[in-house]
Amino acid sequence: MTPDKIRNIGILAHVDAGKTTLSEQILYLSGALRKAGSVDDGDTHTDFLPIERERGISVRSAQTTFFWKDTQINLIDTPGHIDFAGEVERILGVLDGAVLLLSAVEGVQSYTESLWRALVKLKIPTVIFINKVDRAGSRFYEICEEFPKILGCEGCSLLPLTDVTNEGLGDFEIKGIDMLGEKTFETLADYDDTVAQAFLMEETLDRGLLLSSLQKAVENRNIIPIFCGCAQKNIGVEALLDAVVTLLPSADKRLLPELGATVFKIEHDKTMGKIAHVRMYGGEFSARDTVDVGRGNPEKITQIRKFNGQKYFDVGKVSAGDIAALCGLSSLRVMDVIGESSLSNSYRLANPFLSVKVAPKTEAELMPLLTALKELSDEDPLLDCKWEKSEREIVISITGHMQMEIIASLLMSRYGLSASFSEPSVIYKETPKGSGIGHAHYTMPKPCWAILKLKFERLPIGSGVVYDPGKVPNNTCFYKYQEHIKRSFFANLAQGPLGWEVTDFKATLEYAEHHTIHTHPLDFFVATPMAIMNGLTAIGTALLEPFIRVRISAGADLLGKVIGDITSMRGEFDTPVINGDSFTIEASLPVATSLDYPVRLATLTHGKGLFFSSFDGYRECPLELGKTAERRGPNPLDRAKWILYARGAMTDENYAIM
Repeated sequence: MTPDKIRNIGILAHVDAGKTTLSEQILYLSGALRKAGSVDDGDTHTDFLPIERERGISVRSAQTTFFWKDTQINLIDTPGHIDFAGEVERILGVLDGAVLLLSAVEGVQSYTESLWRALVKLKIPTVIFINKVDRAGSRFYEICEEFPKILGCEGCSLLPLTDVTNEGLGDFEIKGIDMLGEKTFETLADYDDTVAQAFLMEETLDRGLLLSSLQKAVENRNIIPIFCGCAQKNIGVEALLDAVVTLLPSADKRLLPELGATVFKIEHDKTMGKIAHVRMYGGEFSARDTVDVGRGNPEKITQIRKFNGQKYFDVGKVSAGDIAALCGLSSLRVMDVIGESSLSNSYRLANPFLSVKVAPKTEAELMPLLTALKELSDEDPLLDCKWEKSEREIVISITGHMQMEIIASLLMSRYGLSASFSEPSVIYKETPKGSGIGHAHYTMPKPCWAILKLKFERLPIGSGVVYDPGKVPNNTCFYKYQEHIKRSFFANLAQGPLGWEVTDFKATLEYAEHHTIHTHPLDFFVATPMAIMNGLTAIGTALLEPFIRVRISAGADLLGKVIGDITSMRGEFDTPVINGDSFTIEASLPVATSLDYPVRLATLTHGKGLFFSSFDGYRECPLELGKTAERRGPNPLDRAKWILYARGAMTDENYAIM
């Protein structure tokens, strides 16, 4: 199939909007399934993990390929629960277009907002489908009005292309609006000069020109088409599929002239080992091809698969614009690039700000549990599984309680391991308090010689870490050693003076020096961590704590109590909106003080209160209100022990220098 006949599409939604049901009906309507599965019956095609069918939610993305008319559609069904946003995050960059699903009753929800911001940031062409118009309380037209008010739609217009009558009733009816009719003509006039002139002159315009203009406007996100329907009853789905094929851009819009692919998902198979799902941007792969991913020896592709949910078939080859899974490449990791740099983008949607300790049922299962969690961490790098050797503890990062339950289920179903989890603790970070210099003179005991000086400058919170290689000449410090400094720098930011990851600063290599006789190839891996800790300790670091943005709705008589709770949690809130006998308030809360608040709110409101949350970044926190962490492994400030460790005289697996 040529790239102009391929669409790589993702379905995105807040949990319970009907995303998996929509996927099932799409597959049934296209002929890919003989019978659409049901979430309630636990027999859906894209939710095939036991825990997914038991809970009725998606926890992993699932892809399937089908044909609609003369077009191949690679459809990716994504999780809707915020605890699994990392899975969605990795999918977004490889999409040609997206279907954003909303419930006609709930409308814009907290996770909808996060998804919309990601789609805007990554400039992904989008079609909106408002589902469940058969349910009591359906408000299609109201949602169309409130959507831009809540989310903001600067530079784009929403274009409803369906009408609904008797919504929320058994005899509801959906009628399509001419995709190239008067409403579209008028909306396009804001973005296309040719259409604007014809509109002002009250002239008719060729439908082919109108369609081309509409396709361009959708591709540029000037126009967001909106459809409605009832996925469960397969009503409105055909119109949506027509729009996907007709309006969303094809894969040929993002091609590279040379071989290029991005790994967006990793799975493990008992027979084939690691399976890497890739989006191809250029060139092609065939079974038995040798691939060099820059991690030692090149590896051979043993099989190329196309997946349809849990099922797969061997295709032997995958070409530019398509999506497939490569078997046999054991060194590949999520978001690796094969060949030329791909055109995919990234957006941080998931932010694991909690850590938990995972313990086995018996001591004999400790190492098998570590191996299993390392494998799961390979599939989801945000789990960041760590082995604390000195305490013989396994620690992982998570985004919420639901994720813990899913991990426990996967450990049992896939590996036969029973595990217990500690109460979650907050992951803090730290950042330099100001600017300063970090230096290291590693010239004893011989043979060794590595001298370097790093300048540190604090950046605004949320900026991340920036490394400037400076302009050190090669004859002063070989460029290969300067690359060692850079690698070691990024590998040694996990623990600052307060024991947390160091972030939001810029480091500039101001000076570095090697010795033609005494310098050993690994000397700068030894010296760089010493320079980092030397500088950070001299400057001092400030503690950063995570915040969440929440929206709370409850009875108006509880407003005072809720505001009191927000204040006691060190939160900040906006002006409440009172609507009859209820209110809605938005606030920003420290994670550390609000971990159990959803439960407390449910108790306070007898289960009638609503609580939606999303990550709201890190903010500086007084040390007495936060928490420091104990140092894991040798400290580069303890020069003697550090050098012994770095030169192999002592070992500690949980502190890497390379």
